[in-house]
Amino acid sequence: MIAWLNFASLVISSLIFLFLYIKSVSPAAMEKKIGEIAYKKAGQYRIAASILMFIIFANYILYYFYPLPLPLSKTFAWGWTISIVIGVLISLLGGSLMFRGIKDAGEETMVPKKGHTLYGGIYKYLRHPQALGEVTLWWAFAFFLNSPFLVIWSFVYIPIFALMCFYEEKDLVIRYGDTYRNYRDNTGLFIPRKGSCD
Repeated sequence: MIAWLNFASLVISSLIFLFLYIKSVSPAAMEKKIGEIAYKKAGQYRIAASILMFIIFANYILYYFYPLPLPLSKTFAWGWTISIVIGVLISLLGGSLMFRGIKDAGEETMVPKKGHTLYGGIYKYLRHPQALGEVTLWWAFAFFLNSPFLVIWSFVYIPIFALMCFYEEKDLVIRYGDTYRNYRDNTGLFIPRKGSCD
């Protein structure tokens, strides 16, 4: 029973996380309906989405102790050491992308601001370094827990993060217009490419 309740929580939390994050990256669209308070609301949605991420991580941990009764091994055959090494490698790669994106985005990572300009740094080469780095961390965590099911489940976050980026870009077009369209057309989405909008 605990296994199924935890899995239900994992699914529901993931869907709520998606909803809240989409709201958090849509301040310009919200502003048309509720005015400038939309940016503050977007920040609140971002914090709520972050809390949901911690709940999902807790679901991952609980899954290790209470796996679903599936015809799938609870752990990888190669043992925990190899899984930890894989997890560390993924964390180093994904974490460095995510933290570089956070550094270059500054406070707008958690608090959207109406007057903010487009970012520099890594954003000159890649439009969504934070999302790309963050999505890989689900696999890192799954490998740390040595769980084949969680590694497979982590693929669910590819369309979730892709949708988040899609809605964020829609909102950035509203905020910045042709400036963002030009940036988008000349800078890689998830594959680094030097943009022409320096």
